[in-house]
Amino acid sequence: MPLSNIECLNAKPGPKVRKLSDGGGLQLWIQPTGSRQWRLAYRFVGKQKALALGPYPLISLAEARDARDEAKKKLANGVDPAAEKREAKERAAAKEDTFRKIADEYLQKLEKESRAPTTMTKIAWLLSFADSRLANRPISEIRPKEVLAVLRAVEARGRYETARRLRSTIGAVFRYAVATDRAESDPTFALQGALITPKVTPRPAITEPEALGALLRAIDTFDGQRTTRAALQLMALLFPRPGELRAAEWGELDFDAAVWTIPAARTKTRREHKVPLATQAIAILAELRRDTGDGSLAFPSVRSRTRPMSDGTLNAALRRLGYAKDEATAHGFRATASTLLNECGLWNPDAIERQLAHVERNDIRRAYARAQYWDERVRMMTWWANALDHLRQGGAHLPNP
Repeated sequence: MPLSNIECLNAKPGPKVRKLSDGGGLQLWIQPTGSRQWRLAYRFVGKQKALALGPYPLISLAEARDARDEAKKKLANGVDPAAEKREAKERAAAKEDTFRKIADEYLQKLEKESRAPTTMTKIAWLLSFADSRLANRPISEIRPKEVLAVLRAVEARGRYETARRLRSTIGAVFRYAVATDRAESDPTFALQGALITPKVTPRPAITEPEALGALLRAIDTFDGQRTTRAALQLMALLFPRPGELRAAEWGELDFDAAVWTIPAARTKTRREHKVPLATQAIAILAELRRDTGDGSLAFPSVRSRTRPMSDGTLNAALRRLGYAKDEATAHGFRATASTLLNECGLWNPDAIERQLAHVERNDIRRAYARAQYWDERVRMMTWWANALDHLRQGGAHLPNP
């Protein structure tokens, strides 16, 4: 017997779900809590199924009957109304999973993995190039030609290396979307070979021993901030990444053990890195401590003792010394040391790589390298400091051991 509105309103809940039938499979389910929901019971391909039609009285009796009749028409045409509803929900959800939403999730993931702030800034900057075309597009609908249009716009400005890195970063977002079941594939894979290959320009670095001696003498005569001069001297002696040195804290420096321990949070590889300190490095640091030892930072900014010197300070100092940007950079000291240490043939290349904090991808080899090369690295850094003294004093070649 069909239901009436009065029955629907006045029906009392029981200890279990009550099901009031209106006919044709339409039921009003009354929960023990008193809430009322419309359900349609039906069979599809021999299986008993149910379709939720919504709450009562938000969905009236008349509206529920209309929904039942519409579902019956779909069944008559071989369409499962519950499956159709589910697919519609999935399509709506997919519309909300935009490229920008997934990119933000990906950035949050990297942040939780403790990626360096500079790395996070670079990735966010790269992704900003995609915003105008891709930000609001459902990620599952983006095709290779759309991504290529973004990359071509960057290439058109002559920024070939940026376009290459952008393709890689966009691909990482898509692979994250695939892993979280919001996309089927990574469209950047199809773009391999589509971009202009950038001309590789190595970082400027002085690799001739005699020229390196001249640079060391110039640094010693630098008449700017003493912290800047000390930083340049230590870049030559220790060849860390410039950002690691600029943010060095006194608590990381063990003068007795002659070791600088760079914490994992500040390294590019996110692994703690130890640097042996030769006597020349300790002497420079001891003098520097008289100037900045009252704070936590070894190289504070001239504007604030709580912030490290800016990332442009060392390169600006080199320009002031007369070295153009295509001749010498702060980062170039790493290439200088790598080149000359390898060319001299005195040291195991793996020990040099470990001192440069380059990561060995093989876990077993990495563990072995940590244990095996420390003593050699201590000897190597002592030899390197003495070699720099030799070049500073006018030597034209690296000294013999």
